[in-house]
Amino acid sequence: QVQLVESGGGLVQPGGSLRLSCAASGSFFSIGSIFRDYVMGWYRQAPGKQRELVANIISGGSPNYADSVKGRFTISRDNAKNTVYLQMNSLKPEDTAVYYCNARRFGALPSSAYWGQGTQVTVSS
Repeated sequence: QVQLVESGGGLVQPGGSLRLSCAASGSFFSIGSIFRDYVMGWYRQAPGKQRELVANIISGGSPNYADSVKGRFTISRDNAKNTVYLQMNSLKPEDTAVYYCNARRFGALPSSAYWGQGTQVTVSS
């Protein structure tokens, strides 16, 4: 019913840039809300590591970033398109991970969040 589909991942050299997109579709109304009522975020998981928050954003609010990406990544959202973006600049090898889109209704439990299937980002020369 509610699906998140990521795109834009791939292989990039250190110092390069990528832009990830996450398109939300399905019936948000079925859980009593619409896209703009959701906190949208990007998480990543590198091999052997736990999934970590990269950035998130509330409609009309200020974005939050992990310290490791602050100043390099920018999260944005287009509520008219039900889409959230992650612009990644000055990429480093340590940014290599599977990146996941996340949608959580504001005030809801984290366990109720929706997840995308993930997109691989590899930073290597």
